[in-house]
Amino acid sequence: MGGCVVIGRRLPRRRSRTGTPAGAVRALASAAVDVRELDRSVTGCAAAHQRLLATLQELTDEQARRQSLLPDWTVGHVLTHLARNADGNVRMLEAADRGEAAAQYEGGMESRAADIEAGAGRPAAELVADVRATIYRLEQQWAAMTAAGWEGEGLSVLGRVPIAEVPWRRWREVEVHHADLGLGFTSDEWSPEYVRVELQRMTMLWASRRPMGMTELPPAALAAAPHERLAWLLGRASIDGLAKAGIYP
Repeated sequence: MGGCVVIGRRLPRRRSRTGTPAGAVRALASAAVDVRELDRSVTGCAAAHQRLLATLQELTDEQARRQSLLPDWTVGHVLTHLARNADGNVRMLEAADRGEAAAQYEGGMESRAADIEAGAGRPAAELVADVRATIYRLEQQWAAMTAAGWEGEGLSVLGRVPIAEVPWRRWREVEVHHADLGLGFTSDEWSPEYVRVELQRMTMLWASRRPMGMTELPPAALAAAPHERLAWLLGRASIDGLAKAGIYP
């Protein structure tokens, strides 16, 4: 991760006694982890979790069966994915605390797809309970992490990932898929801090895929509001006069 690197002594391996997500990084000081970025990701994602749960408070069975904004996925598919994603995050975090690197999804992408399909058709109340329970387990695991655990690695679907990066990736999943549900929450309501950080990352990724010397976003993209520009980069929106950003299908 970019930004300032906090340098300090290695703390003894012990469990945090705090029950709050922000407490996950209060005692952390190391040369490998930027505490401020980690704290921002943990607290930002915890807030995004609560916005998601507020949207789901009155979810009906009919809404759960609706087509989401993602091709071939219903609302139930998206919610099941978010729950299993949280489980996978917990798996990587727990393993890192043991000094191990675990796969986010046991059985790989085929198992991930099968689990999502198997859970997508559940009643709304069961879907929401699953999302809520897995959110709570994940936030509890953040608070329980040791300094050494945060310095570990996990095995995501894209390869090895620093454990300190996992809360940020979860934050992205929650913000983006909350809008993908098509239940009224839109990219306009993404956290401004999430938009600020993600826009920097996605702009750099977009530029890295351009021919040499063509690394400036198109004028029409630069003229768009930040959340609109980010939605375009993520393949979630169109901008008049522009083709798709091409980062994601």
